[in-house]
Amino acid sequence: MTRQTPPAAPVDRPVVGSYPTYDGAQRAVDFLSDSKFPVERTAIIGSDLKMVETVLGRLTRGRAALAGAGSGAWFGLLVGLLLSLFAAGDHHVIVLMLSGLLYGAVFGALFGFAGHAMTGGRRDFASRSQIVAARYDVVAEADVAEDAKNLLIKLAWREG
Repeated sequence: MTRQTPPAAPVDRPVVGSYPTYDGAQRAVDFLSDSKFPVERTAIIGSDLKMVETVLGRLTRGRAALAGAGSGAWFGLLVGLLLSLFAAGDHHVIVLMLSGLLYGAVFGALFGFAGHAMTGGRRDFASRSQIVAARYDVVAEADVAEDAKNLLIKLAWREG
């Protein structure tokens, strides 16, 4: 078996701006783009990453079944729509789509209920996860970094 080598790390690029939020870094790169700067020579790098899981609420078997019914209904509607492309008459289209919606909701509810029941109560909550950074640095290739810094100073004066 041949061992693959990882790709070479990019050459270190100087930081031309540092921002506490991603929106700030994105706004800086957008300003550079509006100023006709070659933004393809920049990058936004998030540092000090952490995973934040926001708990949305308690997850019961009923809520799991309801969530399963919703996603199953969408899937069933899609299947019904795809099947209706091959239906002979126009009246079959609505029947196929409604049948797909109904069967999808029923089977989605069953799978949602059963899936939650099989966890044995180990995860009785719904949540949303995201990765956030403590700082977002805008970096540029060394030969254009000074130009980027000067442009971002103008942006800071304009916003400050």
